[in-house]
Amino acid sequence: MHSISNVEFMLLQMIMECRHASGYDIKKLVDQRGYREWANIGMTSIYAGLKKLSNKGWIVSKEFDGKSGKGPMPNRFSLTQAGTAKLRQEILDSLSSARERDSRFDLGLAALSLVEKDEAVEALRNRLDFLQETLEKIKLKYESQGGVRLPLNVRALFLHPISLIESDRAFVSDLIKELLEETEEYGKHH
Repeated sequence: MHSISNVEFMLLQMIMECRHASGYDIKKLVDQRGYREWANIGMTSIYAGLKKLSNKGWIVSKEFDGKSGKGPMPNRFSLTQAGTAKLRQEILDSLSSARERDSRFDLGLAALSLVEKDEAVEALRNRLDFLQETLEKIKLKYESQGGVRLPLNVRALFLHPISLIESDRAFVSDLIKELLEETEEYGKHH
């Protein structure tokens, strides 16, 4: 299990990238890059995450003078030495060993024989539709951000899930084909 949540991981990345970032700067970056595809991150979780990171001593905040309009001075966050070290370790750990897939789908596959074949086929066809929709959303976001002109690190953030989803779609299509071809073997456990 990771010692920090996906939200905290993303916050550390964005603060390091911006050097000094306010909650608002972070929210703009989340919207721009479509980070919601990868983690459940809204204003509430941004502020909750910033508080956690601050409590862990990984970020510090200071009031910023570049004030515009009414209201309190916005706080700008920056990484501490410990925060920078933590982020580097987390990046390398995630690149080397994180699983991208949701193990819940694997659990469903393991229980395939517990449902009727036509139900299984329908559920898998629904998954194909779901994967296609997700793929189109990510591709649209990717293109609207600049597509191939994006820096490699940002392109990779889009291209990896695109490649995984395409691979998953091929797997699910083959599985459906196999389910439809096999009649004898499947129904034995019912």
